[in-house]
Amino acid sequence: MDDYREIFLMQQTYATLFSLANKIQVKADKYLGAMTSRQIMTMVAIGHLQEDQTTLNNIARKLGTTKQSVKQVITIMERKGYVVTVPSQQDKRAVNVKITEYGKQACVEVSERSVYFFANVFKDLKTEEIETLWGLLKKLYRFDGEEQDGFEEEGNVGIEVDQEELTRVIKEVGRLRQETNGK
Repeated sequence: MDDYREIFLMQQTYATLFSLANKIQVKADKYLGAMTSRQIMTMVAIGHLQEDQTTLNNIARKLGTTKQSVKQVITIMERKGYVVTVPSQQDKRAVNVKITEYGKQACVEVSERSVYFFANVFKDLKTEEIETLWGLLKKLYRFDGEEQDGFEEEGNVGIEVDQEELTRVIKEVGRLRQETNGK
């Protein structure tokens, strides 16, 4: 009977991950306004790649998705003026994606809102629980032997961050989290 329970748990975990990812994306898209969560994560992926490595394939690999999916998002972002595509100097068949000044401004506009959104999503979890969840999700990501090419290192979107404002937001989020779960 334990084997059946394990299969049941795997199915339920998969279904929960699937519906949670969709729910978070829908809620984030409504909450963040100017950019969708897919567009924001695409910007983050671009910022975590070397300037001459921002091809559709590399962005897709960073996001764990397909080149076609990234192409759809990039096309929309290009129409909105957030990014431009330029021929790759290293591979004549590829294009590199560059974030425009307008795209950088849009990132700044949604960055504070995204911090508050994350604080709301994770409000019932203590820091240690978030660390454990992150570790477990990275472990799941490796189910096929492929490591996640994550976002741990500092990105380079080229946005000047107002350190005072960032400090204010971080303190406010910390206060809100403390009120919620008594950390």
